[in-house]
Amino acid sequence: MIRFENVGMRYGMGPEVLRDINLHLEPGSFHFLTGPTGAGKSSLLKLLALSHRPSRGLLSLFGHEVSSLKRKDLPNFRRKIGVVFQDFRLLDHLTTMENVALPLRIAGIEERQMRKDVAELLDWVGLGPQIDAKPPTLSGGEKQRVAIARAVINRPELLIADEPTGSMDPEMGLRLMHLFHELNKIGTTVVIATHDASWIERFQNPVMYLKDSTLYRSDAEEYLARFRRG
Repeated sequence: MIRFENVGMRYGMGPEVLRDINLHLEPGSFHFLTGPTGAGKSSLLKLLALSHRPSRGLLSLFGHEVSSLKRKDLPNFRRKIGVVFQDFRLLDHLTTMENVALPLRIAGIEERQMRKDVAELLDWVGLGPQIDAKPPTLSGGEKQRVAIARAVINRPELLIADEPTGSMDPEMGLRLMHLFHELNKIGTTVVIATHDASWIERFQNPVMYLKDSTLYRSDAEEYLARFRRG
């Protein structure tokens, strides 16, 4: 369960980029997050990823209030979260296989099983030929697919993705959206930030809309009607 109660967030002494966010996401739900550039989508994702803490209010993940977590406890909580940010955050000195395998290696998965699982997923996302390539040799779309594979390889309890299909052709983008939905079917809570209303129209998942640092929620049909009116 994910719960925000009157959450606000600012960077340093600057103005609040999020204010009075109230949100309750049930385990195993799937939501799109959208809104104009600068509305605070990336900041909301950083809160969910535990890379930032709120400046005020209460934020609970997996039944624990974030502000009460000690620094030493954060790694265990972050292992439950798969994250795909727009800057990829791949390790340039590791191969594609090694980058994707990191969550499994940290979890102590046996080497043969780990390599088998990673190879199967890389084939599925079209990166089998690049299994030994390092990030500097990959295109932007390939790096994005490596980042997505790394985020989903250990079937996280929460998956967060910021514009995950933005640098891909439509066919691969659709394939990966189906991957997110298959992960959701086995219990992962999914939050996908996107500017592309066609994904919302196709999959009809509930929508969270950020505007002027405030969060609104609606079903897909209501959001699309408002989107078409401009």
